[in-house]
Amino acid sequence: MDSTVLSLRIEGELFERLRAHAAKRGMSVQDYVVRTLIREDFDERFQTAVEETEKFYGASDAPGDQVRPSAGIA
Repeated sequence: MDSTVLSLRIEGELFERLRAHAAKRGMSVQDYVVRTLIREDFDERFQTAVEETEKFYGASDAPGDQVRPSAGIA
């Protein structure tokens, strides 16, 4: 996989918060930020896939939307 350099300028307070989060996980700030961006990108792509699936099958056909009779009613 190719890599590209990205340089960021962030305020000191934000950097210290990122450093603290990274340290809790035994990571460098760079690794923490990259993993966070990767996770965010995955979450967005996953959400898009869910929305496309709901459009394809129709929102009313989603398993959570189906009404089921209670156990005592026949």
